[in-house]
Amino acid sequence: MTTQPPVTEDRETLTRDALAVLQPGFTGTTAPDWLLRRIGEGLTAVGLFGRNIASPEQLAALTARLREERPDLLVAIDEEGGDVTRLESRTGSSFPGNLALGAVDDPELTGAVARELGRRLADCGVNLNWAPSADVNSDPNNPVIGVRSFGSAPELVARHTAAYVEGLQDAGVAACTKHFPGHGDTAVDSHHDLPRIDADLETLHGRELTPFRAAVAAGTKAVMSAHILLPALDPRHPATLSRAALTGLLRAPVSSGGLGFEGLIVTDGMEMRAVSGSYGLERGSVLAIAAGADAICVGGGLADEGTVDRLRDALVAAVDSGELPRERLADAADRVRALARWTLTARGLPTPSGTSDHAPEVGLAAARRALRVVPGGGAPYRPLAEAPYVAVFSPRPNIAVGDETPWGIAAELERLLPGTRSGRFDPDAAQAHGVPALVANVLEAAADRRIVAVVRDVHRHPWMAEALGALVAARPETVVVEMGVPGARPTGALHIATHGAARVCGRAAAEVILGRDAGH
Repeated sequence: MTTQPPVTEDRETLTRDALAVLQPGFTGTTAPDWLLRRIGEGLTAVGLFGRNIASPEQLAALTARLREERPDLLVAIDEEGGDVTRLESRTGSSFPGNLALGAVDDPELTGAVARELGRRLADCGVNLNWAPSADVNSDPNNPVIGVRSFGSAPELVARHTAAYVEGLQDAGVAACTKHFPGHGDTAVDSHHDLPRIDADLETLHGRELTPFRAAVAAGTKAVMSAHILLPALDPRHPATLSRAALTGLLRAPVSSGGLGFEGLIVTDGMEMRAVSGSYGLERGSVLAIAAGADAICVGGGLADEGTVDRLRDALVAAVDSGELPRERLADAADRVRALARWTLTARGLPTPSGTSDHAPEVGLAAARRALRVVPGGGAPYRPLAEAPYVAVFSPRPNIAVGDETPWGIAAELERLLPGTRSGRFDPDAAQAHGVPALVANVLEAAADRRIVAVVRDVHRHPWMAEALGALVAARPETVVVEMGVPGARPTGALHIATHGAARVCGRAAAEVILGRDAGH
């Protein structure tokens, strides 16, 4: 028979520290009782997802209720803007994503977008954003980063990462720059499996780490680790569980080749298969804290009291067994609380000279500037005057983006040209019936209407490329809108690259298709 250690002041402190390093999610649009109890017991952060948000007013009420239990509570969200939005998951984002901002390459604009996004988050009571993505998208076939990256050039990504960090934090919202040490050179989605990057250390320092150095120099309050294996850095452990990556590189002083980061290190979602599939949730969390992480992000798919209790107990047991040094857990908890204290005064910081505290249309302005329009090689393009047929070629969504957020331009065209019709075609339809049959369905549905074909990363999807080629051959007047990474040769009577699938990107493209000046 085993006996539990007596509850002492030291034991209570240990338990509070174990709760402090967790960033769990929950279900529902109101705070569950169990979550409020755990906040009272020491939980210092919660994570929000689309399932928790119905409106800005509801979100503000939710965060206010949470802070009745703890005024300095960290309320985190995965709000990148662009394709990855939780604040506007039901409508699509009011802000273009990173690739669009990188295509414009105006760091002042990037800072303004981040500042306005941060202002909206802060108004709703959110004070920690798991953004921006500082990944250099060096692999054009990357299935999970893509338009979430500012681009494929390290210096470009670095200057926009810094601008984004500064803009977000100007609004009083802590930035969490991700996914350290860089998720851009992967062909595997870490939500499903463990990606491996075989770059040498020289490449890693010259490419992946360049934007993270810029983020640290810009004062990012937090950095999120990636569940990726880099054998040149650590042949055994993914970065999230690697002392060499977190302590020996991210924390190490610049004088010894490190990045000298002193803020909060947050893990990517620990339920992702890249870690949980090999280590399990509890053991993976213990190893992450031991390696140098300070906060455990969990709750994208696991959002209940039992998960929080199991992780708390696993951390306490690891300290009891000597596997996790007590000082390491205490240090991690102290860093969480330090960031929580910063948020209490952050919104009172003065707005930088020459910047606006409220710029509601900056997202649409940025989306318009990000468009790249290539006329076809035939007759001059005739703007649409009658309602078209919109054929959406839709790949399977990745987990980071989710499938609940609408995308495309059909809704915007319908708003501008009532009577617009649309259809969605996916790889399952192509596989079940064949691409020729799929194209025949598009032509039949369109009848005599002009066709607008909407694609996303067409260069990554052979079925989509085949279907688009056949459609344009049959109907040369087709307009093509690429809403992913523009990696394929432009085609169609008019080709528009939006560099992302946010709602404002769709609106900007619709304006061009109709030949309307921006803003009309």
